[in-house]
Amino acid sequence: MSGEPGRFTLVAASGATALLLLDVTAVNVALPAIKEDLGASFAELQWVVDAYALTLAAVLLSAGSLADRAGRRTVFLAGLAIFAAASLLCGIAPSPLTLNLGRAVQGLGGAAMFACSLALIADRYRGTRERGRALGVWGTITGAALAAGPPVGGAIVDGLGWQWVFLLNLPLVVLLAALTISGVAESRDPDAGPLDGPGVATFTGACFLIVLALVRGNTEGWGSPQIVGSLAAGALLLTAFVRVELRSSAPMLDLHLFRRAPFTGTAIVAFAQSFALYPMLLFIALWLQDVLGFGALETGVRMLPVTATLLVVAPLSGMLTGRVPLRRLLAAGLLLIALGLLVNRRVDAGSDWSALLPGLFIGGLGIGVISPALAAAMVSVLSVERVGLASGVNNTFRQLGIAAGIAVLGAVFDAQVSGGENVEAGFAAGLDAIFLIGALVALAAVPAALVLIRDPAEPGTSGARGDPAEPETSGAIRDSQSS
Repeated sequence: MSGEPGRFTLVAASGATALLLLDVTAVNVALPAIKEDLGASFAELQWVVDAYALTLAAVLLSAGSLADRAGRRTVFLAGLAIFAAASLLCGIAPSPLTLNLGRAVQGLGGAAMFACSLALIADRYRGTRERGRALGVWGTITGAALAAGPPVGGAIVDGLGWQWVFLLNLPLVVLLAALTISGVAESRDPDAGPLDGPGVATFTGACFLIVLALVRGNTEGWGSPQIVGSLAAGALLLTAFVRVELRSSAPMLDLHLFRRAPFTGTAIVAFAQSFALYPMLLFIALWLQDVLGFGALETGVRMLPVTATLLVVAPLSGMLTGRVPLRRLLAAGLLLIALGLLVNRRVDAGSDWSALLPGLFIGGLGIGVISPALAAAMVSVLSVERVGLASGVNNTFRQLGIAAGIAVLGAVFDAQVSGGENVEAGFAAGLDAIFLIGALVALAAVPAALVLIRDPAEPGTSGARGDPAEPETSGAIRDSQSS
């Protein structure tokens, strides 16, 4: 299914994903300006990032499920509209509260866009090698967005103001909507059941309460009634979600899918790589600006090694997804991410920014290797008709990794900064601690990549996928892993 319609689909889906990533990396370098202009606290700055990541994570499952039913093109366009409206609200926000509310709504739109992007590509490109090439292009475009995000965001902040990081989304959304309307075909799952309202409500509530407790734990005290109550209520809602899904005739998330080794493996890898690395960009940006005194543009330029390396490596990794077993690419990416974080643990109170260079290059190499392979795994673990659900589940784990990483690592980082003898020493201790935690999380996911994401035809893997009643759902991953 190549040709002009395929190119329209690929550009629209890749462009939407790139826009989402731009709003992560560009906002990172804008945080100090937001802090100064709006008088935001450290916790409020965390919510500028976490409100977006949290709503993305909480709604991705339902967005993917809705897209399979109502139509992926329809939900994709709705997501673009919501994203644009929320970007306008963020751009004119007079307070941290308004900005964070806007970021939360922006995450809702982003969830619809994100859930549909890979599903649209997978539906249009069904051949293994054809899909591998398409994912290579997707990785290149999204990598370019990551590479451009810090310096472009810095230039916007220094030249126009942080508000324009959000306002410039509006013309880009208009272009993507026009492209989608004119050239992207509709697709859906003809066998999908009704939308699972109870599942949506319990999962969204659980995500919100748990991440809220993690973000506010240091401020309120981990033994305070508010934090303990939030964690307990979140756990109860999560338990309720599991019970609802097990009893539902048309669950938002069929929990039996986790019996399939590749499905569980990709979810673990998605969570771990996001937890381990993407939140680090936030804290590195704060260190460069708050401690070393660089401006937004200067900070963006100094973060280019990780994103520029990703830009070069991602298309090469995309081409390898049809030739090299995905588990090997995923494991290699996780190992490189862990190595990059461990190398950066040499930062101390007297370090210059160049101390981060080796780790940034290695980390960028790791992301470049893992991103196209993870995308290929996401869209290959279920049948094409259910690819919206597959990408929604895995992107949910990816966004939960970002949200949990920012919350957990932010709590560790804040405790180190507050307990340090001075700001420089506190920041260095905080970075050292979170680099170690991130590396350990990445390393812990390596066995999941190597053991769970395997070709069932290989020796010792008989029955690993769990549900033999639906062998056709893993055909794509089987093809993509043939050496």
